[in-house]
Amino acid sequence: MKKPNGNEIIQLFESWAPKKLACMENDPIGLAIGTLNKEVTRVLVTLDVNEEVADEAIEKGCQLIIAHHPPIFRKLSNLRTDTPSGKLYEKLLKNDIAVYAAHTNLDVAEGGVNDLLADALELENREILEKTYSENVMKLAVFVPDDHADELRYVLAKAGAGKIGNYDSCSYSTDGKGRFRPLEGANPYIGDVGEIEVTDEEKIEVVFPASMKNRILKAMLNAHPYEEPAYDLYTLAQETNEYGIGRIGTLKEPMSLRQFAEYVKERLNVPMVRIVGNPDEEISKVAVLGGDGNKYIHIAKRAGADVLVTGDMYYHTAQDAQAIGLNIVDPGHHVEKVMIKGVKEKMTDLCQGKFDVEFIESEVNTEPFIFI
Repeated sequence: MKKPNGNEIIQLFESWAPKKLACMENDPIGLAIGTLNKEVTRVLVTLDVNEEVADEAIEKGCQLIIAHHPPIFRKLSNLRTDTPSGKLYEKLLKNDIAVYAAHTNLDVAEGGVNDLLADALELENREILEKTYSENVMKLAVFVPDDHADELRYVLAKAGAGKIGNYDSCSYSTDGKGRFRPLEGANPYIGDVGEIEVTDEEKIEVVFPASMKNRILKAMLNAHPYEEPAYDLYTLAQETNEYGIGRIGTLKEPMSLRQFAEYVKERLNVPMVRIVGNPDEEISKVAVLGGDGNKYIHIAKRAGADVLVTGDMYYHTAQDAQAIGLNIVDPGHHVEKVMIKGVKEKMTDLCQGKFDVEFIESEVNTEPFIFI
């Protein structure tokens, strides 16, 4: 099996969590340190990158680190190796270890951080808490002779057109007459140069996400028998491929806020949580958002959540949540560590049968807080 280079690994990763899903302005995602243009046989997956993680990558022979939190969050004004961050960057560069960061794009991606947290809490009937990304739907209407209509429908479906909800190969056809006159220099599939030709044709209509436009057009042009196919392309008002930040769902069985807080501690493997609200209030509908979710209290309340599980809750935001009747369970920011196992499993699956590469879970605890 082929040993990949870093670019090939990241291409697969971004097929799952593309950069376009990032929902924070100027989120510093992507390659942060080093180069991807090299052979990679071992990848370390971590929440944060500090010097201990760098030492772990060196010890385990990793050429690439995939991290959730970007190691360079703000623009550098200098690169001094006598500072803690500069010393870290120097160590990574000297040992030819690249660092790739997937931050809010990994939060938003299906199966990413927020889905992993929702999985851990076993939330049912799950939905996106707030939509942050969607694509317009496009429609292709192409005119093809009757004897090639079935073949063209098949090719378009294989390329991904005509997928609507839980259905694929969706299309609509209209019978009609095509008229044209081949001019000098033409090599017509039907008809003669200089003569008006009338032929039985079908108009095939299919829809697809706007991001697939080039692939769909290429498939259509390659399969169409005409030298110059006639087709129309429209952008529709409807949207598809909706993604968003946070998740909201229901517990298998209602419980009190006090019981739910203990449940969160157990399921997310944290020593303590902070709560806002009446410990005896019944909890059924749960919103969860990894990291800092302070600005989502009103969104969670409007979505009907009984409680919001999120980290880094500010004092005054907690008071605001209390005032609007939204309970809070704050297990800390570090619960995003669920991405370590999640990314390892997803990338191992994506590379299966394609690349000879190992993904390794970081064993370094990067939680800065000690609970006494």
